[in-house]
Amino acid sequence: MAERSFAKEVQDLRLTEGEIFRGEGILALTKALLQSGVAYVAGYQGSPISHLMDVLADAKDVLDELGVHFESSASEAAAAATLSASVMYPLRGAVTWKSTAGTNVASDALTNLASSGVNGGALIILGEDYGEGSSIPQERSHAFAMKSQIWLLDPRPNLESIVKSVEDGFALSEASHTPVMLQVRIRACHVHGHFIAKANKPPAFMLREALERPLRDVDRVVLPPASMLQDRQKLQQRWPAAVEYIRTHRLNEFFGPAQGDVGIILQGGMYNSVIRALQYLGLADAYGETSVPLYVLNVTYPLVDGEVAAFCAGKRAVLMVEEGHPAYLEQAVGMVLRQHGLSATLAGKDVLPLGGDYTAAVLTKGIDTFLAAHARPLLGNRAPPPNADAVLMAPEVKELATVVPPRPAGFCIGCPERPIFAAMKLVEKELGPHHISSDIGCHLFSILPPFNLGGTTMGYGLAGASASAFNVPAGKKPISVLGDGGFWHNGLTSSVGNAVFNKQDQVILIVDNFYSAATGGQDILSSRATNDTRSTKHSIVQAVKGIGAGWVRQIERTYDVGRMRDTLKAALTSTEPGPKVIVASSECMLNRQRREKPLFNRAVKDGRRMVKERFGVDEDVCTGDHACIRLSGCPSLSVKETDDPLRDDPVASIDNSCVGCGNCGEVAEAAVLCPSFYRAEIIHNPSLRDRLLSRVRSAVIGFLQRRRDRRRIVFG
Repeated sequence: MAERSFAKEVQDLRLTEGEIFRGEGILALTKALLQSGVAYVAGYQGSPISHLMDVLADAKDVLDELGVHFESSASEAAAAATLSASVMYPLRGAVTWKSTAGTNVASDALTNLASSGVNGGALIILGEDYGEGSSIPQERSHAFAMKSQIWLLDPRPNLESIVKSVEDGFALSEASHTPVMLQVRIRACHVHGHFIAKANKPPAFMLREALERPLRDVDRVVLPPASMLQDRQKLQQRWPAAVEYIRTHRLNEFFGPAQGDVGIILQGGMYNSVIRALQYLGLADAYGETSVPLYVLNVTYPLVDGEVAAFCAGKRAVLMVEEGHPAYLEQAVGMVLRQHGLSATLAGKDVLPLGGDYTAAVLTKGIDTFLAAHARPLLGNRAPPPNADAVLMAPEVKELATVVPPRPAGFCIGCPERPIFAAMKLVEKELGPHHISSDIGCHLFSILPPFNLGGTTMGYGLAGASASAFNVPAGKKPISVLGDGGFWHNGLTSSVGNAVFNKQDQVILIVDNFYSAATGGQDILSSRATNDTRSTKHSIVQAVKGIGAGWVRQIERTYDVGRMRDTLKAALTSTEPGPKVIVASSECMLNRQRREKPLFNRAVKDGRRMVKERFGVDEDVCTGDHACIRLSGCPSLSVKETDDPLRDDPVASIDNSCVGCGNCGEVAEAAVLCPSFYRAEIIHNPSLRDRLLSRVRSAVIGFLQRRRDRRRIVFG
């Protein structure tokens, strides 16, 4: 189950010619695909593009009506390979994934696709996950586009531009026989707005027709000598065709006055932030009308040299706004200026940061510096732009850094992965530290406090492979941790299969939480839920045994910290050759709550007797040691001050966000900490028996409390 349903929103995908479509960028992308006559769509979920996969899954009825095939791919490589359908046949196909991590995985298929070229339009929708909100290394898609000669679109972040870029992307791909990347940044994915819809188009050429009338052209297969001819086609035919199409169809845009002493060239995705910065400087209004000439690159690769030269001609200076590094566009523009003999000064990374987010505040400073040096009269008499430095640098604000403790990212409340790493800490206390290779996914939070476990992360499903170099005789074994999503994505062969083949003496821990939880809770092969459109309930244990693993143990309830500890210890001390595989299974608590909470609340509303478990800490028993917090880290487990004058330290406390997983109590018991944890049951719509039992218990407890008070020694 995905983290949210789009069942209601996808009905708008049926809007037809002239109707107003309102919604989010992700939904606009889907509508644009259907308006463009796409024949098939595939992809792999990942921020910020996960919701596109969820929308497509929820829109199955709409896709079926049009004859559009949609598939959730096993990996980005599988999705990219799907585009081979557009190589021989006039089929429009689209794939999507998180970039640049997904593009790296898909690189082999994309390289071959770009070499062979396409007959049908091939569109690669990339969720450009760049900046402080990113969860991956700070790289850009631009380098890959240049490497493989795949055209790269970067539309302005509004729904009309996004929809137009999808349509333009297919047309550009067909005109130049080249796959096209459509880069949608985090803000573009989630921007809200509206556009005038068009009628959905069934594919002009159906997949069924391709199967019934197969085509074959050996010149399109990437095999020498054809591959050398394909490279010549790239340079002599496809590139000129793309440049001509971009120029004649005006895919790039010009705003502001036609002439000026200075100008700004910018990536399309930077348009909103640049306009906001110009507003702060008094050089643009709320409607985007600006007094500075702008050249907006909705296509950032390839550049149209003639357009660049025409824009820069007659200008004293030009600013290149290019988010990210290296400065590919700035270097290319500089070369155009040199080749055309233009004297305009080129500014860019000298006044703007080399990397990081180009927010409106950052751009305001950079554009202000640029204009002050090259066009000071434009700044005129104006109020100073917003500047937060006066507040941020104030002594009392800076002091907060020493008072407020850092809050690293961590597991959700009740996460079944937390007890796994609590058990690992207990084993570490007994057997000493081990080298731990981590993986992509929620379990990567184990490298942060309070667990501080894990040394490296190399890629989705590559944890086991990351420990390969340590397959040498030693007194300790390496440990690798990967999730079920990473296991099916790449880990079965690259981690487990590789370890079996090379007889590696390592411990591979597979966290099985029933979903691809880190990407939004999508179903995978080993999901326990019944999925009408996908095949689920395939055992990870059977898969690893089928690939040759001998020592395999499964734990069906990770909250059993004692059993987790003992199984880890057994694996680390085993003398059996080959990898030791532990499959630790428990449902992702976030997805479980998404599923159970609505049902629970509905039952309570209907008057049915419902019981919810909660845990608490007895203040009189708690010693204030807080070892439970150091071994759990659950956000619901906190501290509070006590009124007892004989206690200096605050006691442990569980707040109302507790979901009743019992991990804190299990950790306390396994670590032999203290008996201060208790379990309570909150009963909604109690029965007559519940009320009678409550009265009896209250009477007995009251009697015992009064008797204790009478025996208490009181000093006058």
